[in-house]
Amino acid sequence: MALVVHLLCCLLGLGSWVAINGVWVELPLIVPHAPEGWELPSYLTLLIQFANIGPLAVTLTHKFRPGRLKEAPVIHLLLVVGAVACLLLTFLWHETTWVGGSRRSTALLALIFCLALVDCTSSVTFLPYMSRLRPDYITTYFIGEGLSGLMPALIALGQGVGVVHCVSENGTEANGTRVNVTLTAQYQKAHFPVWGFFLFLTGMMITSLLAFITLNRMPMERGQIQDRENMEEAVVESRGVEQSPMMGEQVARGEERTGNLKGKRRYTWFQGLFIFLVLGWVNALTNAVLPAVQTYSCMPYGGQIYHLAASLAAMANPLACGIAMYLPDRSLVSMGILTVTGTGIGGYIMGIAILSPCPPLLYSSAGGSIIVLCWVLFVGILSYVKVIIGVILRDEGHRALVWCGAVVQLGSMVGALTMFPLVNVYKLFHSGDPCSNSCPM
Repeated sequence: MALVVHLLCCLLGLGSWVAINGVWVELPLIVPHAPEGWELPSYLTLLIQFANIGPLAVTLTHKFRPGRLKEAPVIHLLLVVGAVACLLLTFLWHETTWVGGSRRSTALLALIFCLALVDCTSSVTFLPYMSRLRPDYITTYFIGEGLSGLMPALIALGQGVGVVHCVSENGTEANGTRVNVTLTAQYQKAHFPVWGFFLFLTGMMITSLLAFITLNRMPMERGQIQDRENMEEAVVESRGVEQSPMMGEQVARGEERTGNLKGKRRYTWFQGLFIFLVLGWVNALTNAVLPAVQTYSCMPYGGQIYHLAASLAAMANPLACGIAMYLPDRSLVSMGILTVTGTGIGGYIMGIAILSPCPPLLYSSAGGSIIVLCWVLFVGILSYVKVIIGVILRDEGHRALVWCGAVVQLGSMVGALTMFPLVNVYKLFHSGDPCSNSCPM
C-alpha cells in the first residue's frame, strides 16, 4: 500500500508544472507558425507573471478567511482546468484572430494563461496538501515535480524538429527568361505534430487528476490527514503561537540547552539580506530575463539548436535538484561563486541575443554547440543555487519560507516587466531570416 501511495504522490507532483514546462519546450515548433514570431517567449513569461493572481487569491483567502478554503476541491478544479486547456490547445493552438490591425495567437495565449494559472496556484495548494501526509511522501512529491520538467523535454527530443531547407523560387519574364531568385525557408516536419504533443500533455494532466482522486479517497491516507489536522490544532492550542527560528533571533534557552538546533546556523542581518538578494536575482534571470530572449539567442543557429537548448535546459533543472539532494553546500561563499558563474554565462547568452540575427560563429557548428552548452550550464547552476537557498531558509523557519516565496515571485515579476518592453516595445532584439545572406561570412 505504501508503494501505491508513493506512486500517487509522484503523479500528483508531475501535474504541478508539466503543462507550462511542456509548452516551453514545444516553443521551437510553435514559433515559426505564430504571428508573434520570436517575441512569443516574452509573451509567455509575462502571462506566467499575470497568473500569480491565483496564488495571491489563495494566500489572501487563508489570511482573511482562515479555514474556509479547502485544498482538495481546489486541487480537483486546477487539474480539471489544466486537462481541458491542454485538450483545447490540441485543436486551437494555431488559430489566430485580428486584434488592433494585426493577427494574434489569441487562443494560444489565452489557454497558456489558463495553464500558467493552474501551475502557479499549484505551488500554494499541492504542497500544503502533501504536508499533511508522512514526510517521506513529500520527498516523492518533489521527485514528481522534477519529472514535470524532465518528461516533456524527453518527449520533445523524441519529437525532433524540422531542419530548415532554403527553397528557391524563380521569377520569370514573358519570354521565359529568369530574372530573379528568392529563397524561402521550409521547415521539415517533426516526427509527430504539435497537436500530438499537446495531446500527450492532456494525458499527463488526466493521469495526475486520477492519481489525486485515488489518493484523496484512500481510507488510510484520509485517516492520516485527519490525525495530522487534529495534532496541529492541539499544538496551536497548547503553544499559542508557532515557535519558528528566524535569522537574527535569539535561540530559546531550552532549545540551546537540549541541543535541538545542533548543526543549524544562524545568519546575521547582512548575510540574510545577501541570501534574499541572490534569490531574487537568480529567479529574475531564470524565470523571466533569459527565457524572454531564448529565441534570439538560439534561432540564428537554426531551429534544431533552439530545440536542443530548450529541451536540454529543461532537463538540467531536475538534474541540478537531484545533485543538491546528495551534495548540499550551504556555504555563502560557494553560493556567491556559483551565482557569479551562472550570471556570467547568462551574460554571454544575452550578448548573443543582442547581436541577433548575426551572432559570432554563425556559420560554424561550434556556435550552436556553445549556445546549447551555455543554456544547460546556466539553468543547471542557478537551479542548484535556488535549491540550496531553499534548504537554508527551510531551517530558518516558517517566516523565512514565506519571505522566500515572496522574493521568488517579486524577482520573476521584475524580470518579466523589465524584458517585455525591451523585446516588444523598444525592439532591442531583432529576428532574422534563416535563408537570407545579410550576415557577413
